[in-house]
Amino acid sequence: MADPVLRVAHLSKRYGALAVTDDVSLALMPGTIHAVIGPNGAGKTTLVHQISGLVPADSGQVWLGAEDVSTLGLAARARRGLARSFQITSVMPSFSALENVALAVQARSGSSFRLFRPAATEAALNVPALAALEEVGLAARAAVPAAALSHGERRQLELAIALAQAPRVLLLDEPLAGAGPEETERLIALLSRLKSRVAMLLIEHDMQAVFALAETISVLVYGRIIATGTPDAIRADAAVRAAYLGEDA
Repeated sequence: MADPVLRVAHLSKRYGALAVTDDVSLALMPGTIHAVIGPNGAGKTTLVHQISGLVPADSGQVWLGAEDVSTLGLAARARRGLARSFQITSVMPSFSALENVALAVQARSGSSFRLFRPAATEAALNVPALAALEEVGLAARAAVPAAALSHGERRQLELAIALAQAPRVLLLDEPLAGAGPEETERLIALLSRLKSRVAMLLIEHDMQAVFALAETISVLVYGRIIATGTPDAIRADAAVRAAYLGEDA
């Protein structure tokens, strides 16, 4: 059996008397999507912040493959293959789609990127950037400023930026937030296709998307995981239904 590509062990974070995450453990397997669901205020985004290195944990460990990265910051974890997206789309609106992704390639490679030079002269950056745009279905929009892209296209661009970092693990914080029905359908198909390339930890409120995408689901309530299992097991779990899913599950 394959080893987890990401493992979280007993992760906790407190702000005063409030336990935002409380002894959280989970494992992400290669080629899969592991979703973390729960009500607003459950601690999901804080958990992603801790895993990515944006927020230091009070206790617990994060393992990326066989390496303990618990003491490393955001940039160091990213260099080791841990990429993430945010609830609010974080792209440079005045830059083209290609320039946004090329900057991510630059960050990974350390090569120089001068926006005032013709793009063709920066092939070492723009060739892999264009490949990432192609992978998410945005190659035809490469020259379009990010500000002119639709909401769903900006989400696709954010995925391309993450993929340009050649990650082993992708942390997705509500990638479908604000997307319309057609955009949601397109993004679900994209994530489903990409998971064979990069394992994903998914935070998402759209339960239809979660149950369509995830092999494993963990339910976080008041900072604690109350259940982990397959989508069918989570649907049937009485404690989960009472705490979160309700009768619409």
